[in-house]
Amino acid sequence: MSTSSTQSKHINGRINSLQSNGHSSRDGSRPRKRVITHNDAYLCALRVAYLTYLLQPRARRAQQTSAPPVPVQRSSTSINDLMKDFSLIRDSKSTRFPHGFMSELEKRLTGVLMGRERKPEYNDAAIKRTFAAFFNAFTEASFKKRMEKDRRVEDLVLIFFSNATKELQKGKPPGDDSWKLMADRHLALFVRLVSLVLKDQDWARDRPELAGRLATLESKLLAHDQDLSSIPTRNGASTGPPIELFVPLSYDVKDMPLVQVVARIFGLTNTQVQSDINKYKPVWTEKAALQDLKSYQTYLNLDSRNTLRSDDFDLDEAYDTWRRAEAYDLSQMMLAVIQANPELAKSSSGSSLPQFQRQMSSPGSADSGYPDALMRMSENPERSSYVIEQPVDMAGVNSGSQSPEHAHSDEAPFTFIPPDARSYYRFIVSVAFEHDLNDKGLQPSEATADVPAIKLLSKQSMELLNELGLRWRIPPISRIILFLDAVREKFLDQEISLDTLDAVFNFIKDQPSDLKKNQVFINPLTSDRTKWLLVDTALYQQILSSLHEALMRDLYNTMQQCYESKPPSIGPIMYVLEHHIYGDPSFSKTQEEMDAFAGALHEGLQQKAHATYRGFLEQQVPQDQESWEFFHVIELGKAVTALAQKIKKRYKKNPQVMGVDPFSALVETILPLYAEDARDIVTRILELAQTKGEEVPIEDGFELYGELTNIRRQYGEVLSNAPFPFPIEATLADFVWRWVSMTETAVTDWVDQAIKQDQFQVRTDNPQQVPTEEQRHSVSVIDIFTSFNQAIDRVVQLNWDDDLQYAKFMTALAKIVGAGIARYCDVLEQRFSKEMDRLSPEQELAASQTKQEKWLQLAKDTWNNKEKIEPFQFFPASFVKLNNIDFAAQQLDKLEHEVNVDACAAVIQRHALPVTQRQKKINNYVFTIKIVEAEDLKACDMNGSSDPYVVLGDEYQKRLAKTRIVYRNLNPRWDESVDITTQGPLNIIATVWDWDAMGDHDCVGRASLKLDPSHFGDFMPREYWLDLDSQGRILLRVSMEGERDDIQFYFGKAFRTLKRTERDMTRTITDKLSAYIHYCLSRRTLRNLTSKGITMSTVSSYFNRNRPQQPTTQAPTEAEVANALKRLFAYFDDNFAIMNQTLTSTAMVMVMTRLWKEVLVTIESLLVPPLSDKPSQQRQLNQQELDVVFKWLQYLFDFFHAVDEETGEANGVPLDVLRSPKYFDITTLNFFYFEPTDALIRTSERMASATAARQQSQRNRLSAPASLTSPAFGGAAGLVGLTTTRRSKSIMLSRNLGTMKKAKEEKWKEAQADPNDDMILRILRMRPEAERYLKDRSRQKERLAAAAAAEMIVRQSLMAGGGRMMGNLPRR
Repeated sequence: MSTSSTQSKHINGRINSLQSNGHSSRDGSRPRKRVITHNDAYLCALRVAYLTYLLQPRARRAQQTSAPPVPVQRSSTSINDLMKDFSLIRDSKSTRFPHGFMSELEKRLTGVLMGRERKPEYNDAAIKRTFAAFFNAFTEASFKKRMEKDRRVEDLVLIFFSNATKELQKGKPPGDDSWKLMADRHLALFVRLVSLVLKDQDWARDRPELAGRLATLESKLLAHDQDLSSIPTRNGASTGPPIELFVPLSYDVKDMPLVQVVARIFGLTNTQVQSDINKYKPVWTEKAALQDLKSYQTYLNLDSRNTLRSDDFDLDEAYDTWRRAEAYDLSQMMLAVIQANPELAKSSSGSSLPQFQRQMSSPGSADSGYPDALMRMSENPERSSYVIEQPVDMAGVNSGSQSPEHAHSDEAPFTFIPPDARSYYRFIVSVAFEHDLNDKGLQPSEATADVPAIKLLSKQSMELLNELGLRWRIPPISRIILFLDAVREKFLDQEISLDTLDAVFNFIKDQPSDLKKNQVFINPLTSDRTKWLLVDTALYQQILSSLHEALMRDLYNTMQQCYESKPPSIGPIMYVLEHHIYGDPSFSKTQEEMDAFAGALHEGLQQKAHATYRGFLEQQVPQDQESWEFFHVIELGKAVTALAQKIKKRYKKNPQVMGVDPFSALVETILPLYAEDARDIVTRILELAQTKGEEVPIEDGFELYGELTNIRRQYGEVLSNAPFPFPIEATLADFVWRWVSMTETAVTDWVDQAIKQDQFQVRTDNPQQVPTEEQRHSVSVIDIFTSFNQAIDRVVQLNWDDDLQYAKFMTALAKIVGAGIARYCDVLEQRFSKEMDRLSPEQELAASQTKQEKWLQLAKDTWNNKEKIEPFQFFPASFVKLNNIDFAAQQLDKLEHEVNVDACAAVIQRHALPVTQRQKKINNYVFTIKIVEAEDLKACDMNGSSDPYVVLGDEYQKRLAKTRIVYRNLNPRWDESVDITTQGPLNIIATVWDWDAMGDHDCVGRASLKLDPSHFGDFMPREYWLDLDSQGRILLRVSMEGERDDIQFYFGKAFRTLKRTERDMTRTITDKLSAYIHYCLSRRTLRNLTSKGITMSTVSSYFNRNRPQQPTTQAPTEAEVANALKRLFAYFDDNFAIMNQTLTSTAMVMVMTRLWKEVLVTIESLLVPPLSDKPSQQRQLNQQELDVVFKWLQYLFDFFHAVDEETGEANGVPLDVLRSPKYFDITTLNFFYFEPTDALIRTSERMASATAARQQSQRNRLSAPASLTSPAFGGAAGLVGLTTTRRSKSIMLSRNLGTMKKAKEEKWKEAQADPNDDMILRILRMRPEAERYLKDRSRQKERLAAAAAAEMIVRQSLMAGGGRMMGNLPRR
């Protein structure tokens, strides 16, 4: 337990004991029910004020007389005696001058002599003359050297005194000793100058002892109190002392300051007060005052009831301390009376007057707590009753005139002390305080940033109260408590403000320095409270308790206004409570009381919050339900939210007030009320709208959702354990679905309008300006994605709090975005195809020729050996469309990341039904059909070739897809894909057409295939070799996916649509260049290069071009091989220059990459025929031709890589793209091309065995062989379709750019990791003797593929839980 609490407990025990016994030791020691009239208090105060006037020091009047001068008396102390303080410690370094002091002193002396010294006392001529005499001796070399060595103070002082004496004696007659005082004065000035030098050079801080002894020496020299700052008379002469006469007392109120104060505070005129003084002047005398002190001293010695006794204190030690201090104070006060009227000493029965004692101190000064007030009451004689500069021995003044019998009487015969001093003092304090508060002439204290201007007691009132307390022997702490009690009464009566109360507490705790001289209060509240009177302790506790109750009441009433717009501040109340009530050790409070107040305050705030909300409800929501709108709920919510935010901000720094949170009390009351009312109002609005057949605007619903969620968030912060009464998402989800539906309806129009307003030009300000990468796409793609983002952002900005619903919204919007992208790609591809399929001027001219003219032109071209290869003129708008598709893929990828597709899919998957409860059927299926290649097609042109392309249609003759045209090729390869969505089985027809520039296109052949979802229950891709009804066959690769309501699926489908459109556009561009590639890299060019001089210039020779030619004996040179590609490179450069002006760098690399693939296919077709189980008519190249082909490949590789010779930087196709699997397949041909047939067969068999072993190993790991993804042979397996276990290019693997890139990397790695014997088999097709092995190897592959497919189907069926294979579709 703390000391303060222990003391408080002990004091309270004494107080209770006194109250129960009813004992009282002094009438004024504790409150009585004494009736004090206004006039009685006035007379008591007046007599003390009048006594102060009587005891004040008498004024003196100086009068010059012609009396003869009195001889000057100098102190008998010699200069040697004065210097003993220094000589006795001669060896101490602390009293010696520091090094360098002599030079600084010399400078200062020079300044005095030159008149530059700032101090006015050094400007006198006599001073300068004395200092000049010393300066001559000081600057003597021998003396100066000795001083710099010894640095002793006494040497310097003595030499100055010697020279000053000599100088001042000059011209003085014998017997004139006036110069002696002047010598002391001049020496004092010299010592002062020495001290100034030490101080200016900061040497005094290092030598405090030296500085102190110099100051002592100066004061001794000034013992006669000479004013050195004043200018003396000429030559230091002075007149004789004047005669001083005492001014007699006037007994006029105008000369009595404290009497005037009494008159003012009691509202009387000076005339009335003068009359009372005249009336009581014979009684109110100094003798009566002395008699009061003697009587009081007698009562004190006899422990009478007329003074304080030991049981008025808590501790006997406190009583003894007070008693010693009281005896000492009485002696000092008696002396003051005798000094004012010395005649009283003669009438005293003592033997002698009091004598001064220099070393006497107050007996209670060590621990009384207020010794200064009793030993030295004031420093200003005008406001104190007496002045005592030193303690006085009062042994000669006794109290023998008072008898013990009279001392024990109940009514003490005091003249100036009232019978109940505490009550009278309390009454006068209240009157003075009230007067000063109402005094308009009293200026308040200066306001500061923290403390306002306050009016308390005036300076004159405090002087009066000081005298009253002093004369009536009221302890300082009692004065404080009584003053505070009067303030308490004023505060409870609401006569003073809280600021005034705070100022009073601050005043009595920490008085301003200028007021401490009044000695009314001297830190009483911080003194040792064990020395307080018990009655003061009890009264102080009562004051604190009363103030606490009043402040708590004010706090409650103030807090009831905290929800208003401009509530009163509780800061002053809390400040007073915390700093002056709770922080005081005399105040005690119980936790039960504080809890009870907190509960009442919390309940009051809830009632106030309820009333405030009802006011909002009446203001914002009309009474008529028919006129209700979401706007009213929103405005009500805004009012509630605004109030909550305002209260939260208002109490941000101090959220709790006395344990009560106003914000929590508010929101836990109004938020549930608002939620319930909002739920009922919104439900009613929706019911009325449905009854009327109307729809509430979507934006109103969105705005309402935002307001409701904001309130729900605040609700959760305060009432985290209570559910929000309003199911917001379930009620307002329909507004989001309406937004989604509206977006779905408008998306097609968005796309069409964006395309319609787009001119498909690069977005440069100047047509001559080279566009940047960001300017190479047009505005349509920007517009549609702006629309997409706005539609999605509108839902995102809602911050929908139901994850499952939000994921479903995003899924629906993803489907809409996919539909918009599909529409955009479809329209752009149509326009692009129209631009790319247009006829050239020569073709338009040929179309207008007759059939005979066409034949004649063809014969003429054949005779001249002319290949009609004309460069295609590209439109910049076509390239911009390709840029748009590339930019759309980037924007879609960005959108996919912003939507967080994977997280949405995970949420839906987490809330999905178990597998056994899911829907058993999938309504829509997506078939991906890849038109790979064809072989042995019928020749439809006169040149023995065809220009084939494929058209896919359904059984209802609806066109589904169309491939590009492959010119002059009977074994074309398209590698183009198309997605077909169906709800059940569908028959498709693949028709191969021959493109003709003139006339109708010729049909090459047809084949059909039935797409049945039941055959693709394992979702594995299959390959079909379909025989055409005329000649040859076509390879289709078919895979199926269930079209599901899945966000990843929709994004994947949109990405694949973009990439397929981009690929088709790129292929269309490269197809325009591929004809010239085929021409430059043809066997004719190869034969012309290796068979120098041999030409075929007849039509018949054209049809015999496949007949083998004999090579020349000399191989072509490097220059000849390079020149064969010169035209091709120039052709590429011209077209690349055109493309580079419009295409983006990404699209440019994509086009070049596609061209590189075309080059590789062309090079491959020169070396080997396509893979098949039938022998080929193609002739194998000889060594020279093979060398030329591989040199061409290297030249083309370097050209497409485009390395800058100066910087070494590659500007073309990246190396990883150039070194594709097909490039490695071609390079490996050089190792097998001229191997014997038997060796090739053995190598093929070893590869087949290794492949079978790998497949078996992969089956054991539930993996499928990658080699089965290569083009399969025909035969029986081609009728049912060979199943490949790798799901390449599925929609789920195309859902963003990252997954697509990863799929490409995996495909490349698989192609590199699993070499096969396909190239060997293609070489064997040119060996007639290998026909039987080709058929055997074909059947072996068919069996391996069928077994792998069957095993995979069984495994998947078992993993799905057995049973029917057409079960639930797996979700990715």
